This record gives sequence, structure tokens and C-alpha cells, in this order.
Amino acid sequence: MKIKKWETIESQYLIERPWLTARKDIVKLPNGNINPEFYILEYPDWVNVLAITKDGKFLMIEQYRHGLQDVFVELVAGVIEKGEEPLNAAKRELLEETGYGNGNWELLTVISQNPSTTTNLTYCFIAKDVEKVSSQNLDATEDITPCLLTEKEVLDLLMTDKMKQSLMAAPLWKYFYLNKK
Repeated sequence: MKIKKWETIESQYLIERPWLTARKDIVKLPNGNINPEFYILEYPDWVNVLAITKDGKFLMIEQYRHGLQDVFVELVAGVIEKGEEPLNAAKRELLEETGYGNGNWELLTVISQNPSTTTNLTYCFIAKDVEKVSSQNLDATEDITPCLLTEKEVLDLLMTDKMKQSLMAAPLWKYFYLNKK
């Protein structure tokens, strides 16, 4: 049996802000049942960057995350601006957050944080041989410290569950799988 799409009968926006847009849909399932409250979070697409320097260090960032109220080491990441290509957004975010640029870039994977309730995708890039080319250029609401880690240190973050952001852990796991020795 082939799974069929649901039919949206009605949508109502509950909140529309730059970083949070939520709507409530009334949907009809293929079997005829009605779900009167299905909530969707609309976000712009995102990028994240697995950046590796010329000497083989992983360029990460450290920042406070208010949701879990703790400091985490993560990949560089950010929003794709309207009309911007994902690769250009990734390069811009890496430069702004760390001051690093150049290198050899390729798309590693495209993932969703939760295709059930969110509308966006995250484009995950790998950038090899990046180098320091300028200083950071942070937004007023950003407090980010770049850090350089060894492969072992990054693997330790993953293996000890210290990396909590699944959209960053997934491409790292894929990278390590594809590059296992």
C-alpha cells in the first residue's frame, strides 16, 4: 500500500516572528479521519559547516544555548537569507563566526530536524583546508568563541553525548563513517 499525503483543510497562524512562525492546521488523513490540531513550525532553511583547517584541526565554535542553559561546542551554523544560495550562506557564516574562509567546499548532506512538524532543511557542508582570513564579525545577539579541536576531541564529544545538537552530530557521524581508516 502506498502512503498518501494528508489534505490541509484549514491553516491558522498563531505567531509570526523572524525566528518563530507557528501555525495550526486542520488536516484530513487519507482514511478520512480529521486531525483538528496539527502544529507546524515554519523556519527558513539553515546551513552548518564542518570546517577543517590545513593542518587537520576541526574548526568549531563554543557558545551558550539558553534552551538547555549550558555552553556547547558546535559546528558553525546559521540561517540562509532569502534569495541566498546555501553554499554562499555557509561561507558567509563561517567567515562571520570564526574569521576563517577559503578552502575546498562540498555538500555533505541535507537533513531535517523533524519533518513531522518543521518546514525547513539544513544544508551541511564540509570545508577542507580553511584558513584564518579576518576577524569575527558577529551579530549583536551572538557570543561565540571559535576553537580548534583534534579529530579525537570531536569524536569524544560525540561518544560522550556532549554534542546535543542533532543537526550537527548527524553530519559529523556521516563524515567519520565516510572517512574511517
